[in-house]
Formats: sequence, structure tokens, C-alpha cells
Amino acid sequence: MTQSPGEYKPNRRDVLRPVEYVGGAAIAAIFTGVITIVVTRDLTLALIATGGVFIVVLVALALLAMTVKPDASESAELDDDAKSRGEGNADGPEGRPPGH
Repeated sequence: MTQSPGEYKPNRRDVLRPVEYVGGAAIAAIFTGVITIVVTRDLTLALIATGGVFIVVLVALALLAMTVKPDASESAELDDDAKSRGEGNADGPEGRPPGH
């Protein structure tokens, strides 16, 4: 089944990618919370540690995900979007973003 150039339907992996990030952060947070509550027996401290670790890990995973270079299909999709908006090529003359 081929798609027309104007319509993009993400595959299952692309749709579930944010769930992977949240799930990974939740696993790290739960692990930290369990360790904290076993060691200190203080529920308030365990909840604070769990929430803090969840936020820190989620932000770190999101920042790491942004550093990944897009593959050929993602680059083609970005170029198609730019052309449809009439922006043209956003890259500089050497194929790099301006200023790099």
C-alpha cells in the first residue's frame, strides 16, 4: 500500500516512541522510590525522590533523542514539509544549517 506524497501516517514504532521515553523514566523513578523507601522508611522523601528522578530522566532522554541525526526518510519528509510551506531549502550552500 503506497501513500500519496501529501499524507504521512507514522508507523507503530514512531507512534510508540514517546511511550518508551515515559516508560523508561517511570521505571527509573519507581526503582529510586523503592530504594529510598526501603532505606529511609520516609514516604515523603521517597515521593520527592521519585518525582525528581522521573522529571530528570525524562528531560535527559528527550534531550538525547534530539541529538540523533535524522535518517534519509526523515530528511526527505522535512524537505517535503518545507517545500509545501514555501520555505525552500533551509540548509546553507554546503548542505549544513547556516552558522555551522
